[in-house]
Amino acid sequence: MDAIKKDYREADLDDADRTMLDYVRKLTLAPASTSESDIVALREVGFGDKAILEINQITGFFAWCNRTVDGLGVELEAFWDDPDATNV
Repeated sequence: MDAIKKDYREADLDDADRTMLDYVRKLTLAPASTSESDIVALREVGFGDKAILEINQITGFFAWCNRTVDGLGVELEAFWDDPDATNV
């Protein structure tokens, strides 16, 4: 899990997970650059239309949440900075 958090592109992942995360990264950083070929790539590694829609919607939801809280200057609770915290 730590390898994925650090940089998923360096982690030992199967083709489906890597393709999904490549799509999520692209959708997050450059949404206008996504194309039908991205959807085709997801289908080629076994994702169906429902799963692709869910990946897209979850990615979009988190992008919206992050932009909302960042735009309002919301600060995270202190326990998020403590890797040993157990009250999460």
